[in-house]
Amino acid sequence: MADDFATLVDVNFLAPFGLLYGRIVDARNHLYDSGKLRSYSLGARTISIGNLTTGGTGKTPIVALVTEILAKNGEKVCILTRGYGRKNTKERVLVSNWESVLADAATGGDEPVELARRLLGKAIVVADADRVAAAQWVRKNFAITVFVLDDGFQHRRAARDLDIVCIDATNPWGNGRILPAGNLRESLKELRRADAVVITRSNLVGSVDDLVEQIKKWNREAPIFLVGMQIRAFTALKDHSAETRVENTVGKKAVHRSFAFCGLGNPDNFRRQLESEGVELAGFRSFGDHHRYIQPDIDLI
Repeated sequence: MADDFATLVDVNFLAPFGLLYGRIVDARNHLYDSGKLRSYSLGARTISIGNLTTGGTGKTPIVALVTEILAKNGEKVCILTRGYGRKNTKERVLVSNWESVLADAATGGDEPVELARRLLGKAIVVADADRVAAAQWVRKNFAITVFVLDDGFQHRRAARDLDIVCIDATNPWGNGRILPAGNLRESLKELRRADAVVITRSNLVGSVDDLVEQIKKWNREAPIFLVGMQIRAFTALKDHSAETRVENTVGKKAVHRSFAFCGLGNPDNFRRQLESEGVELAGFRSFGDHHRYIQPDIDLI
């Protein structure tokens, strides 16, 4: 009860700042919509995958899925990402080329490194806050046919041919307020810019009918895709090699009890996913999104 009251006080205190930030974002979007601010072509076909909220929408698996489909069809793909959580966000980092993963989580960011490992040989991954400059550099050094913008919906400086927006079925809009009072990055009306909408974690809710209607209120043209998420495998942290992957048996109760921890934008979903697939949790601990673990954290775990 005390925590709920504290949260309410925080939200109400931050609400005016959310209104101000929302107006700034609206003004910026208007400048792009009117052509007063310019979007720059990246020099190759470009697909943006992003969201309206901060973190935890299941966007990264969608980036991987789209990239795998493109690679299977013979495209040479480069994933451009900001690399949130890395030490030096002003530095451009080649996270992976076609043959090797070249960076760790500290220098390249945890999600870019995860994508690089999963998509090795199928895409290169570059972390750079300036996606336009990064694309120019990539085209000079690699033969690329498609760019995939990771978390690109608000990065309007980079022009795109397809805008995909991911929405988490279990928590689509947070508390419905704009940052910093909530976790919306911009108004729901900006869904009108989406060319396609992916509702993630649709298998963890009873129905998405109401959510679909909310989306159609702002965009009736964009196709809406429902995506369920399952645990495909457990991977040993020590080397990430295929030999140490342990395939998960979906629908069967886990043989061993497990302690789970994470540094995700939506830790409750991670816990719910584990439990829904039969993992018996002896305990659970969540850290902040993109948390960088230090020795006291390890000792605590």
